[in-house]
Amino acid sequence: MKKVLSIVLIFIIFIIIFLLQANFFNWFTIAGVKPNLFIILALFIGLFAGQRIGTIYGVVLGIFLDVILGKSIGASTVMLGLIGFLGGYLDKNFSKDSRLTVMLMVAGATAVYEIGSYIFNVAQFSINIEILNFSKILAIEVAFNVILTIIAYPLMQRAGYVLEDIFKGQKVLTRYF
Repeated sequence: MKKVLSIVLIFIIFIIIFLLQANFFNWFTIAGVKPNLFIILALFIGLFAGQRIGTIYGVVLGIFLDVILGKSIGASTVMLGLIGFLGGYLDKNFSKDSRLTVMLMVAGATAVYEIGSYIFNVAQFSINIEILNFSKILAIEVAFNVILTIIAYPLMQRAGYVLEDIFKGQKVLTRYF
């Protein structure tokens, strides 16, 4: 029952993030660049719920984004699935308690997502490659996502540990001597 409730809650969070992304952050752009909160959501689901759940949520959220936004079918699906998988991998190798580590994870995940989406769009639409313009947009979006992660980190960490307890359970081995 807790897993079903958490799945519904994550979907509600996705809707809230979608509304923030579509309405609120249209007013607050830096040089016309908005943050991508979906990357942060997929990364945190992967970090706290595990690789498999993170990948599944990334793919499902990516399908919703591809269908709703309709820019290119498949780019968000593949890249958010990859970010969810990457979040689960980073959970095994790095600590989620350090704010600096999480900031670096968000910066890396944003760079992976944007570079992968750019390559996907170049291959699909045969557009000209503009490295300088893309680098500027990438740097602004990475900075924007990291700043939002710094602001929302305590809330995401608390919610993440609740999510971790639900999906991973207590896997602490006790030993009596």
